[in-house]
Amino acid sequence: FDEFFFLELGMALKKRGVALETGIPFKTDGVLAQRLLNLLSFKLTRAQERTLVEIKEDLKKPHPMNRLIQGDVGCGKTVVALLTCLYVVECGYQAAIMAPTEVLAEQHFLNLHRWVEPLGVKVSLLTSSIKGSERGNLYQRIRNGDVQLVIGTHAVIQEPVEFNRLGLAIIDEQHKF
Repeated sequence: FDEFFFLELGMALKKRGVALETGIPFKTDGVLAQRLLNLLSFKLTRAQERTLVEIKEDLKKPHPMNRLIQGDVGCGKTVVALLTCLYVVECGYQAAIMAPTEVLAEQHFLNLHRWVEPLGVKVSLLTSSIKGSERGNLYQRIRNGDVQLVIGTHAVIQEPVEFNRLGLAIIDEQHKF
């Protein structure tokens, strides 16, 4: 009982601390997200739709959102993440998705790039494989806000990377999003 009580007490204190932090309240009509949904060759599941409604409500609040989305491989976590990114981008902010491996980052980039480019959203891949002037140019475009969605590995959180208006960071830790 004591261990469980202190765990719950710690979680409540952490939640209260997060609620006191100021964040960005995102007010969005979801126009970009709806345009993407119209382009997709599949419909969202009820669970995905419910999760997106909850996320959109969290984004409206004036404190940071902390959310764990979990599910089996292929259940649609990535499309939920992308639609969330579009809510933020629509409000004039940048979003970043960090994957644990270069292979997964490249896979996300190839899939998401083809979905959002028709919407006019600028996406770039940032990994440790990108070198020299190409890397410096990418840093500059991120700093200027020319890139709205950055997909990459831990290179996304390295010191030289400066976002213009980062509004959302998503961490894909293989089986957790």
